[in-house]
Amino acid sequence: MLDPVRAKLKLVGVTAGAFAGGVLLASGLDWTTGSHAATLLQTPDRPSSSEVRPVQELSQAFISIAESVTPAVVSIETERTPRARPRRGGQPDEDEEMEMPFGFPFPQQQGPQVPQEASGSGFLISEDGYIMTNNHVVADADQINVVLQDNRNLPARLVGRDPLTDIAVIKIEGERFPAVRLGRSEGVRIGEWVLAIGNPLDLGTTVTSGIVSAQGRSLNNLIGSNAGTNRNWAIEDFIQTDAPINPGNSGGPLVNLRGEVVGVNSAIASPTGLYAGYGFAVPIDLARKVAEDLIRHGRVRRPAVGISVTNVRPEDAEVYRLERIQGVVAQDFPEGSPARAAGVRQGDVIVGVDGRAVERVGQFQRMIATRQPGETVRLDVIRYGERRSVEVRLMEAPTAGQETTGQGPARPAPESEKATKLGVGVSVLTPELADRYKLPANATGLVVTDVANYSAAARYGIGEGTRIQAVDGQEVRDVAAFSRAVERKGAGDVISLRIVYPTGENGIVNVRLPE
Repeated sequence: MLDPVRAKLKLVGVTAGAFAGGVLLASGLDWTTGSHAATLLQTPDRPSSSEVRPVQELSQAFISIAESVTPAVVSIETERTPRARPRRGGQPDEDEEMEMPFGFPFPQQQGPQVPQEASGSGFLISEDGYIMTNNHVVADADQINVVLQDNRNLPARLVGRDPLTDIAVIKIEGERFPAVRLGRSEGVRIGEWVLAIGNPLDLGTTVTSGIVSAQGRSLNNLIGSNAGTNRNWAIEDFIQTDAPINPGNSGGPLVNLRGEVVGVNSAIASPTGLYAGYGFAVPIDLARKVAEDLIRHGRVRRPAVGISVTNVRPEDAEVYRLERIQGVVAQDFPEGSPARAAGVRQGDVIVGVDGRAVERVGQFQRMIATRQPGETVRLDVIRYGERRSVEVRLMEAPTAGQETTGQGPARPAPESEKATKLGVGVSVLTPELADRYKLPANATGLVVTDVANYSAAARYGIGEGTRIQAVDGQEVRDVAAFSRAVERKGAGDVISLRIVYPTGENGIVNVRLPE
């Protein structure tokens, strides 16, 4: 049986043969003579050199970039020993398929365990052998080998890796290696040409071209879902490109027309696991900061302002009197938050950092992450229509977090009064309810005990076990006060809820009631 590549080549060969045979047959039957043949043989005038010059110049640029960058692009081969992995139910299963970032699973092990092999790409960032790649390319590898463009195969050691940005650094021993030039992703514009370089599908070094399709893409917490207990610190602010990227391209460079690396190819969106027009790269400004920290400190010194934030929604813009639906809403503050100490309050909308506009969560995280702990940033915030600025000294983010589990077994809810417009049932919190929803023993107030399907509350992520502290800025201590506050609202109005999730995080959710 032919492998897929051979099969495609074979099909092309058969097609070409059939075409050639058809021409011979047509010649033998005299189908190509006379006026028909003359018409077929007529060709239009060749385009002038001035007409094709822009295309020739673009082609020459591609050639120059490929010749300049590909010597520094490497293939990375890894081996790992299969390890037991807990299932969702908590029981380990050594034979369970391991999902790869591109949707390709490791093959299931049958019989004796053998090392699992995988491959990816990377690129040299220094002449003394430091290589940047993706975390998921080298994670849990027992052995790492690097294949250079001159076919040398060298062992590599792991310098450090960061699951929260999917960036890793490895090193090979030697000197005078070719290295890439790192550019700036901050100036990348939608529509500009880029090249993706790597080793897809074990074909060897491959160069593909496309444009920057979008910026600031989030992939439904793809990185966070693989980041363990620190998942809340994961940053997803990808550059999207239509340059073909396939399994094996992970860790390779995304390059602009100046031959500068502007991103690290990391993921694709595809129903098949192969290229479907949507590739994603980590911006090089973020990747460079992470790599420098890993090389200098062996870990990432992650700066933080000490705020949990959410994207601004239309309902938020209405409540906070924003001119545009952009920015991030301050929701919660960890203990010792420098932002809170500087005067940022829950419900403040952050619209700028050091004079640069903030549009979304991923971008805000990236803007902070490229700084250093101890530096000071200026946050431009809007508090219910009033604009102000605060100076915040960045702290270093904690290196470990706490992971919480589900809400416990479902039981019949006690009688509670339902706020029908919102679609929730609430009760005064009792020790029994606190135990059911795994809430702190000293928790007080109102707790959601029932959520109607397709309700306004359900659409905004409010579930059972959520505590409601205030409605439209006014504290509610009993069910009657809560119900009155909700029923005062009309169809299509926005109601502002200050809540505490079962995980302990608190925030403000602005909910638009159904028409």
